[in-house]
Amino acid sequence: MISWSSFSQNDTVSSKIQLTKPVAKLVVKDLISGDGLKLELKTIKEVLEETNGKLETQTMLVSNLQTQVTNFVTILDQKDLQLDTSSELSNALEKQLKKEARTKKFYQITSAVGAAAILLLLIQK
Repeated sequence: MISWSSFSQNDTVSSKIQLTKPVAKLVVKDLISGDGLKLELKTIKEVLEETNGKLETQTMLVSNLQTQVTNFVTILDQKDLQLDTSSELSNALEKQLKKEARTKKFYQITSAVGAAAILLLLIQK
């Protein structure tokens, strides 16, 4: 018989519990596997915390990228509006230029007719 008092096998009455060798081997084996499982659980918790940290970082990155995409879409929409406005202004200026050219041509023709009329009047006198 073996006494394993180091494994907290003391009774409250201070009598020692004696285990047979096969039972003691099983107890030691269970204690060692329990310690290994505790270490494994600790490692798994650390890996899980690291993974959660990475997941939070990726979530922030995805959110940031979505914000950037939204901003780029807004910028493109604004550029389209600017191009439309620029095109409308260009068309309006072109129409105004044609109108001014017609007015100038009209004044040139009327000036020539007026000058000819004045010349005719001067010649007749």
